[in-house]
Amino acid sequence: MTKANVGFIGLGLMGQGMAANILRKGWPLCVMAHRNRAPVDALIAEGATEARTARELAEHCDIIVLCVTGSPEVLSVVEGPDGIAAAGKPVTIVDCSTSDPSVTTKLAADLAGRSMTLIDAPLSRTPADAAAGTLDVMVGGGDEDVRRVRPVLECFAGRIVHTGPTGTGHTMKLLNNFLAMGYAALYSEALMLGRKAGLTPEVFDSVIRGGRMDCPFYQTFFRWVLERDRNAHKFAIRNGFKDMSYLAAFANASGAANPIGAAVRNAFAQAVGAGRGEDYVPMLSDFIAEANGIR
Repeated sequence: MTKANVGFIGLGLMGQGMAANILRKGWPLCVMAHRNRAPVDALIAEGATEARTARELAEHCDIIVLCVTGSPEVLSVVEGPDGIAAAGKPVTIVDCSTSDPSVTTKLAADLAGRSMTLIDAPLSRTPADAAAGTLDVMVGGGDEDVRRVRPVLECFAGRIVHTGPTGTGHTMKLLNNFLAMGYAALYSEALMLGRKAGLTPEVFDSVIRGGRMDCPFYQTFFRWVLERDRNAHKFAIRNGFKDMSYLAAFANASGAANPIGAAVRNAFAQAVGAGRGEDYVPMLSDFIAEANGIR
């Protein structure tokens, strides 16, 4: 079977591992550089080609995977002057970013009128899973469209869940991240309160680890708390704040009250406002401790 030409935009912490797996599993791959040339050069050395613009990439590709920060970046690479849509040809766009579902559904409708297809396929797990090809992927799109791109997704995914029509993948991703960022805020506040009472993180961990409240997210979070492993969970606080802001917009549009979501968002907003947005999520525990007079 002849494999489709695949394009990839967004070679960051997650994207570089994903793109490497697509290439190594035999798909013709074309990539586009942004800020960091190192992953581009590494992929070219393995056989990928490079496009100068998103439009040029679309002219040579049938399926394009996006792994950028969020909706503004997606709109820029799709609808910008030299964007994907400017190529004027049928192409399937697979948006693996964490985006605003309302933006996703509107963009999908706009692109459909130009014979282009948008599928949302956001991710769960870590950059290490991206490199290992074991990410979880939540896919929103029509049955036939999802069937067509599934072999590409399988290059970097260990689990693929078809959530429904386009937009539902991004909605499910926001809910997934709500749980994750909620845990991060809970752990951070609980650790701070424990320290106020003289309980060390080691004592806290000895009670939680192996019990009903233990989970893989807890374990990566506490690799920073206990071991100061910066690579334990490489997801920036500013991205957590962005995702919780998308969740707030979704709740507002739905007419739903989400007081817990607002509290989680505020924990991240305070850290970003204090200049800690580039810290990784487990480091929220340090910020909340310091804000309460604990070092």
